[in-house]
Amino acid sequence: MAETRPDRSRDAAFAWIAAIATLATIVVANVAPARGPAPQPAVLSPADDPGCREWTDSCRVCTRDADGIHCSTPGFACQRAALRCTGR
Repeated sequence: MAETRPDRSRDAAFAWIAAIATLATIVVANVAPARGPAPQPAVLSPADDPGCREWTDSCRVCTRDADGIHCSTPGFACQRAALRCTGR
């Protein structure tokens, strides 16, 4: 019976390809310019928007009047959501 030897040149080629691919990934990650998310236009919070007279986060309601800003007390098991203007 003839003994079969593994093809070492093929294994070496795969090892070199893996090493080059790893090195290329590291180089690209460190050299390529970082791209963050596109800047979003500034959105005023209802509390910062002088045209908003009443807003809520589903837990408390805040109102703006001549005396300033007044907010209710949140409930015991409140689940807050994003602020939204409910009255102009």
